[in-house]
Amino acid sequence: MEIHKNWMRSISERRDARPSEMSDPSRYARKYMKAHSQIPWVSGPGEILRHGLSLLKRDSDTNRRLAMISIDNAVELMIKTYLGLPKRISGLKVPRKEYREMSESFPALLDGLEKYAPDKLDGIDLGTIEWYHRLRNELYHQGNGLTVERDKVEIYAEISNLLFKNLFGEGLVAHATPDTELLGEFMAAWVSLEAGLRAWAARNSLTGQIRGGLIQAMTFLKDASILDNKATAELNHLRQIRNEVVHGAGDHRDLLTPVVVDRVKHYADIFDEKEA
Repeated sequence: MEIHKNWMRSISERRDARPSEMSDPSRYARKYMKAHSQIPWVSGPGEILRHGLSLLKRDSDTNRRLAMISIDNAVELMIKTYLGLPKRISGLKVPRKEYREMSESFPALLDGLEKYAPDKLDGIDLGTIEWYHRLRNELYHQGNGLTVERDKVEIYAEISNLLFKNLFGEGLVAHATPDTELLGEFMAAWVSLEAGLRAWAARNSLTGQIRGGLIQAMTFLKDASILDNKATAELNHLRQIRNEVVHGAGDHRDLLTPVVVDRVKHYADIFDEKEA
């Protein structure tokens, strides 16, 4: 009933929206997503993700494997849900035929997200998500023959929570598990750092945009003598730590310290001030 009431309220608000908002769907979508946390279309992926996280409360080989499968299913469903939303809600115009085709495979959904919603990918590495999806497929098809390390499940859970926040306006949970509080802080701060750095580079570019990702933005700022050598070196060091964490090259409990997280937050705050 509560969801129904919120849905009816949203229809009323949409009817009363100012003409300027309705003529710019993306502007309306941003305002709408921010204002509504009980929107009905997020309940499906949200419940699947919560289920996956709940399995980690009782650690075992079986629960980690099932959690990994559930989290991956939630990621696939949240991407499919977002790309399939009406234009008035998401601001996206995805042709129906193309949407049906991309819905047939996980890699195609990632391609679609990259094509139609690149602004939703700050701090999200689609290659990393695809790697975890392949790991999930191995676990699913080989059943009890394989196990997965807990830290890999925790990292994928944090990535999925960040993607949920990027797509729907807020994180589903504060942290995947109590053990991942520092990991969650690190990844959330990294999203802010990456978004701020890319925005700063774009504002200083003659074209108003920077092609590529974080590395290209850093290279541009360094070559333009906007980012000094010391800051560039430290950012590269932090980026290497981030890559090791999300790619499962090491245990995040060993790689991340409060000092590392504070340095990421430090740069995120600097770039946020420059963006203002």
